[in-house]
Amino acid sequence: MSNTYQLKIAGIERELQKFPVSDKLDIAAFILFGDVELTEKCAAELIKKCPSFDYIVTPEAKSIPLAYEMSKQSGKKYIVIRKGVKVYMDNPVAVSVSSITTKKEQYLYLGHEDGDLLSGKRVLVLDDVISTGESLAAAVKVVEAFNGNIVACAAPLAEGDAADRDDIIFLEKLPLFFK
Repeated sequence: MSNTYQLKIAGIERELQKFPVSDKLDIAAFILFGDVELTEKCAAELIKKCPSFDYIVTPEAKSIPLAYEMSKQSGKKYIVIRKGVKVYMDNPVAVSVSSITTKKEQYLYLGHEDGDLLSGKRVLVLDDVISTGESLAAAVKVVEAFNGNIVACAAPLAEGDAADRDDIIFLEKLPLFFK
C-alpha cells in the first residue's frame, strides 16, 4: 500500500503524504501552506461555486492562505477565528471543538472587533478540509453568536462521508484510508 495519495483538484495534481490518525485509519494531508498555485486555483474554483457573500470566516490555521486568496480574488474581507485569546480581542466569544487532526479539545475565539462586523451580513464559512464537520460546526456557532447570516460552508475537499453531505460546497472528495 502506497504512503501517498494522488489528488486531482482545480485542474492540477498533487501527491499527498498519508499519516496515521489511529492504528485503524490514515488520512492524506492536504496542506496549502507554501503551495501558491494550489491555493490560487482552489480559491478561484470555490468562488465560482459559492453564493454571493460579504465576509469570509475561517478557523485558524491551515485554511488561512485560502481565505486570504479568496479575499484577494473576491475583494471581500476575511476574518480568522483564533485558537487562543489575544490581548487585542474585545470580549471574545468561545466555542469548543474536537477535530480528527487534533488530539485534544480546543476552543475557537472571536472578539467583537471582528465579530460585530458579521451582524446581518452574508458570511461564507471556509475550511481547508471538511471531514467530521466538528471544526466547521464550531465556526458556524461563532458566526451565529454574532448574528451573521451564513450563506454557505465550503472547502476544497470533503473527506470520507462528508462528501455525501448536501449542505457544503467542495471541489473534490478525499478518501479515508482504513487499515
